[in-house]
Amino acid sequence: MGRRWGKTLMAGSLALYYANEGKSVAWVVPTYKNARPTWRFCEARCGPLAGAVRLNKSERLVEFPSGGWVGVYSADNDVAIRGEAFDLVVVDEAAQIAEETYTDVILPTLADRDGRCYLISTPRGRDWFWREWTAALADGTDRAAWTAPSSANPLPAIQRATALARLRVSDRTYRQEWLAEFIEDGGGVLRNVRRQATAVPQDRALPDHAYRFGVDWGRTADATAIAVFDTTLSACVALDRFTDTAFSVQLGRLKALAERFTPTVIVAERNAMGEPLVEALQRESLPVRPFVTTAQSKADLIDALALAFETGSLTILDDPVLIAECEAYEATRLPSGLVRYGAPAGLHDDTVIALALAATQSAPSWSLV
Repeated sequence: MGRRWGKTLMAGSLALYYANEGKSVAWVVPTYKNARPTWRFCEARCGPLAGAVRLNKSERLVEFPSGGWVGVYSADNDVAIRGEAFDLVVVDEAAQIAEETYTDVILPTLADRDGRCYLISTPRGRDWFWREWTAALADGTDRAAWTAPSSANPLPAIQRATALARLRVSDRTYRQEWLAEFIEDGGGVLRNVRRQATAVPQDRALPDHAYRFGVDWGRTADATAIAVFDTTLSACVALDRFTDTAFSVQLGRLKALAERFTPTVIVAERNAMGEPLVEALQRESLPVRPFVTTAQSKADLIDALALAFETGSLTILDDPVLIAECEAYEATRLPSGLVRYGAPAGLHDDTVIALALAATQSAPSWSLV
């Protein structure tokens, strides 16, 4: 199901119903932090029944007078699951747990009691969860599969969030997170690149135009790339890229570019070598905003850039390096289930990151409901 469809409500209703009937139930979530909303659900429903129903917060255990119980477990610490026997296991956000946890840890706990398992999740590419879902569609005997988009939730707030998501995230993200589609991994992250390569180069600032810089640092193997983004035109109008350049010279080139365009902000990567360079620019009183790259922040950054290309809300220079790096940019799913965004092996993404830092930060920020 899509985001905010109501998976936790459904999972919790199943778990508490089975436990009330005297069954042993495991509600499995990907990590310990994921267990917080799960436990809050149990407390909200069973708190008014205190005395009849016992809640053990430290153990995250709900016990019913019937002898049934619900235990909340995290898949990243599966030792507690091993050795148990369950009538029902609900795996919440199943696509985020390792396949081995499902096959080697969870399934054996159902053997003694011929138990039932529900795998509930938003898709994450064509992984093991997709294979289970596909097999269940074709089975028709002891397995079944369903899907539903976020819009199937009738709450007005979710309807509004779904409509906003259609406008504010990339097509790939919308289809996966909100339409609950299994998107094939690999390549094709940035689309319509050549169509948008119509920006007119600028040598210096135009009157009454505002500018932003994006900086991706490099030294030898990787290039340093500086993208100049005209926010008035929503266009990348200048690009400086260089390798094997001393850091002092890099700072000098950046300052010279800033003198010509007078940017309102310079978004520069802060990781690793970027830390002292950002500090040096700040000492020069340049309007630097450091950007810390993590797997999540990079994914958000690239998703915003992909949306800009798809909607045609930005243009870029007809620069062969920039176009080649954008078109080659790919998404690769790792064994852990996480998605790695970057250039294919042997290629670079310096201009892509610089462009994303310059272009996407101007969009209004928002959060999912």
